[in-house]
Amino acid sequence: MHPWRDDPRLRDRFHPEYPDDLEVIVHDGGPRLTQRRPEQVWVTVIGRNPQGVFAGRVLNQPAQLESVSEGSVIRFVVAAGGHALMTTGKYLAERPAWEVGACDRCGLDELLDAPSDLIAAIFPNVPDDAVVGTFTSFCGLCGGGQVVRLVEEPAPTRKRWWEFWR
Repeated sequence: MHPWRDDPRLRDRFHPEYPDDLEVIVHDGGPRLTQRRPEQVWVTVIGRNPQGVFAGRVLNQPAQLESVSEGSVIRFVVAAGGHALMTTGKYLAERPAWEVGACDRCGLDELLDAPSDLIAAIFPNVPDDAVVGTFTSFCGLCGGGQVVRLVEEPAPTRKRWWEFWR
């Protein structure tokens, strides 16, 4: 009836009196895109998909976030180190093409922002058709460093400047 209760990533994380409630880190994005810090809120789990993405309803109002409020339905994943972390549809769509290295401080192996949004913020002058294969980013939780590497290059829409002979 509630399959997430037996999920090994969530087991022992639920509130003892409310078996579907747990703490999740919510955010408005990472440090490259916002000055607002992530916060922990209580969430009632309401679903799980086959890919391991959970859905939940936020039970308390974050102090300073703008994109999340009490009653919001969010998606979250469980990252390395056991962090239950809010995620977005854009991030989930882009994530399979990228390898996110664990933070050198806290071990988080997920990003708070979609890789394309980070690339646009970090490299604002890179042409739209350029492919950034590897970059570093600040961890959205602790400010440590993460290496992000493209593992599945998107199909080019046109030849790159060095491919003129093909």
